[in-house]
Amino acid sequence: MGKSVLIINGPNLNMLGKREPGIYGHTTLKDIEGRCQEHAKKTGLTVSFMQSNHEGDMVDAIQQAAQSNDGIIINAAAYTHTSVALMDALKAVGLPCIEVHLSNVFSREAFRHKSYISFAATGVICGFGAKGYELALDAIADIFEQ
Repeated sequence: MGKSVLIINGPNLNMLGKREPGIYGHTTLKDIEGRCQEHAKKTGLTVSFMQSNHEGDMVDAIQQAAQSNDGIIINAAAYTHTSVALMDALKAVGLPCIEVHLSNVFSREAFRHKSYISFAATGVICGFGAKGYELALDAIADIFEQ
């Protein structure tokens, strides 16, 4: 069986498709999950998805991932810029981690240029919209092969 990846999505990502489509597009989180499931089959990975608007739930998911997953892809959304707790959890579990953002955070407000998640991430993908999740799956598959 292939490697297992947990894809974690943070606050307000459940509103994708409705929330600021000029920035985030019209693709829903369910659409992204479907695309990731299909792409994972091509890369030999299995993926599971979770979304929460609650930081503690995301910390719990990261800690539990160490028991049943080989890697993490995370779009921590607004928590990217504020959560030492998520960073610490990612460091504690020590799994390969790819940070994803739909928009190019560096072309947006200055506060979005700081990421606590990046301190724990193996790599960062931003600005490619929903395609960024598929790119993250490719990246983590490459990490597993090394």
